[in-house]
Amino acid sequence: MTRIARVCRSARRLSGDRSGLALLEFALSMPIVLALGLYGVETANLALANLRISQMALNLADNASRVGVQSSLATEQLREVDINDVLAALRNQGAAMKLSTRGRVTLSSLEEQNGNQVIHWQRCLGLKSGAGYASSYGATSATDGTDATPANDGIVSAGGMGDAGAKVIAPPNSGLMFVEINYDYMPVVGTAWLPSGATKLHYIASFIVRDRRDFSQIFNPAPATAAIRSTCDKFTT
Repeated sequence: MTRIARVCRSARRLSGDRSGLALLEFALSMPIVLALGLYGVETANLALANLRISQMALNLADNASRVGVQSSLATEQLREVDINDVLAALRNQGAAMKLSTRGRVTLSSLEEQNGNQVIHWQRCLGLKSGAGYASSYGATSATDGTDATPANDGIVSAGGMGDAGAKVIAPPNSGLMFVEINYDYMPVVGTAWLPSGATKLHYIASFIVRDRRDFSQIFNPAPATAAIRSTCDKFTT
């Protein structure tokens, strides 16, 4: 048998050989299937993270609108220890997502004062700082709300708090708790295939104060040291 004949015979045999076909198809399709699978896992985790951050903001606003201790004047006094308690609850709720290290939480008291919408005071949690993490709707000083002096009455917030066209306002002679959370998404696989900006989560929530609260200040009966105040000049976990 000549060399040409042997080559032709081998070619005919190979043309009819179907062994390894499934393995070849799997090898060709595996990168596509794997990429789609990882994309699905990442987008599902991102959706879950959005839901969790949203619920954390709602829970903090709800809890802050309820806490306080009854005073002799039939009003409730909000204390620094009460704020620290609701922030501690948020810290525990967000521990799995590393909320306090990957984000910044701002709790504001929006109040109606003499016809004006005023951010009386703010308290914060989280290590993140700077643009994109600090409150987008106004910032008070560290002393605002610590006592009842006019110098510590906070800042006027034109039209309330929130994005343009969707601002919330405090009722007359009352107030609401406004929460803002800015958080860097923690990926499972990677974020290269996610849309730009999708991994910076931003959520707000607000609840009207439930009880007849004394809005003159945040009370700090024992002892009145700045160390126990979660003011926004501090960056802690």
